[in-house]
Amino acid sequence: MRAIGGIWRWRHNPLCRTTDLVEAWVALSALVMILVVAPVVGSVVGSVAQDVLQRSVREQRQSRHEVVATVVRKAQGSPLEVDPETVTGRETRTRVVARWTAPDGTAQRGTLLAGLKSPHGGDHFAIWTDGHGALVPRPLDSVTATTHAVLAGFGAALLTAGACEVGRRLIVWRLVRRRYARWDQAWDRAGPDWGRTGAGS
Repeated sequence: MRAIGGIWRWRHNPLCRTTDLVEAWVALSALVMILVVAPVVGSVVGSVAQDVLQRSVREQRQSRHEVVATVVRKAQGSPLEVDPETVTGRETRTRVVARWTAPDGTAQRGTLLAGLKSPHGGDHFAIWTDGHGALVPRPLDSVTATTHAVLAGFGAALLTAGACEVGRRLIVWRLVRRRYARWDQAWDRAGPDWGRTGAGS
């Protein structure tokens, strides 16, 4: 910020070097990009992600169906398991043999996880299948899709801001190296005559 404020003060300062002005302009440009460009990039990425994810939500709702399965019996050697698809990831489920009717009317039977702690024959629970009765994951809901889109936009904005800052630091690093190189050259030229009477040093 000092460099940005110095742009105005350094315009007619005889001690101002070209690298000082360049550094100030680079800092101002990076600030503008962080404050303006990064939010725009985040907004665009979030909007695109929202469109793609909401389209996926609609497609999954059309292709996936919730049906009711009936417990035939508890699967042998089936301890309680944690269902990774739940919101908390801590809901316990039991492996059972169950039957269900697919959306196309065919009878299906298989071993799957039921959200029942102590299932008995005849108990009912909901599952998700495709049109032919094959088990599929729960469809993505609109709220989760929106959350993912917001996170994608926020991440894109942060990456853009970080890239601007990294670019600014690289440019300033190059300017400082060039400045030191010029100082070394000036000292090399003045070195042999340094301190001599009448040498003008």
